[in-house]
Amino acid sequence: MFKRRRFKQQPTLQDRLSAWVKQVREQASRLPPGPERDTLLKKARQADVACHLHDWIESAGLRPPK
Repeated sequence: MFKRRRFKQQPTLQDRLSAWVKQVREQASRLPPGPERDTLLKKARQADVACHLHDWIESAGLRPPK
């Protein structure tokens, strides 16, 4: 049976998403207004929302009392 090689990501998903959002926004700022720029900004917005949702889910207010 084939075994999958597994490895642990060093930076967290949130860190990787934040870095990617920054990179995409810089890339979009260099493009002229148009559909390609709008698509990049939409993807960056979606990733930014994912970061905020992760913060919200991990917040202390959502944890059950011990």
